[in-house]
Amino acid sequence: MQLQQLRYFTAVADTRHFTRAAEREHVAQPSLSQQIRALERELGAELFHRARGHITLTDAGETLLPLARRILADTETARREVQEVAQLRRGRLRLGAPPSLCASLVPDVLSAFHATYPGVDLIVTEDGSQDLVRALADGALDLALIITPLPVQAPALATSDLLREELVVVSAPDRPAPVGRRTRIRVEDLRGRPLAMFRRGYDLREFTTAACRAAGFEPTFTVEGGEMDAVLGFVRAGLGVAVVPSMVAERSGLRVTRFATPGMHRVISVAHRGDVSPPRAARELERILLDHLGLGMS
Repeated sequence: MQLQQLRYFTAVADTRHFTRAAEREHVAQPSLSQQIRALERELGAELFHRARGHITLTDAGETLLPLARRILADTETARREVQEVAQLRRGRLRLGAPPSLCASLVPDVLSAFHATYPGVDLIVTEDGSQDLVRALADGALDLALIITPLPVQAPALATSDLLREELVVVSAPDRPAPVGRRTRIRVEDLRGRPLAMFRRGYDLREFTTAACRAAGFEPTFTVEGGEMDAVLGFVRAGLGVAVVPSMVAERSGLRVTRFATPGMHRVISVAHRGDVSPPRAARELERILLDHLGLGMS
């Protein structure tokens, strides 16, 4: 029994016509009929009642049809899965992430992915969550790490929360602590305090500004418009303090002050388009990401 014979059989069963089945399968009608006959001889039973202009399935044909469909479907699944494995030897993966995650979480995850799949080219886009969501919707990214919830309605995405990350205040080690003798800082303590602020479009800028306004004041910027490395440099130079993720703060070499309970946090999620399945490389990167965060099954 050959897969080609099963394809021809299901085509005739679908069309109830040998000529139309041959056209669907792009084969000459005599060749298709010959293969069906060969299949019937092998099975020892006729599969069709052949009346002029009226083709119907025999009992044997009715029995074989669901089995043939399942075999062909399983074969297609196997072909697709093997091709996807082969594709991980080459190809590309387009990942988007906010700059703060590119400075903390992303390098370690991409290093692990590259060690496993060195043939896959990695293309990283740094941007704010709203811009990354638009890039996902436009098909310019395969996968993105975003900060949720988004302040505006997003296109249809599939998202999964990864972690709830603490935000902290960083300051120059050689300057007085921003809270004096206290060990924790409140949002209210940022009133009138010089802040080194990120450029517009940064999730951290919007988050910090919203927290200050919720506490009843407008933040004071001494310098603004920088990327992550620039803002950390401004803080190191004593130009102000900054609110940054704890993963970034741990690597900065700056003084770290945590917020008083309940603290400030942000939710990091992984997202892809909801109307299409992400490519195999993107799914593998997500698996490695979950393993890195201790959330995976392996």
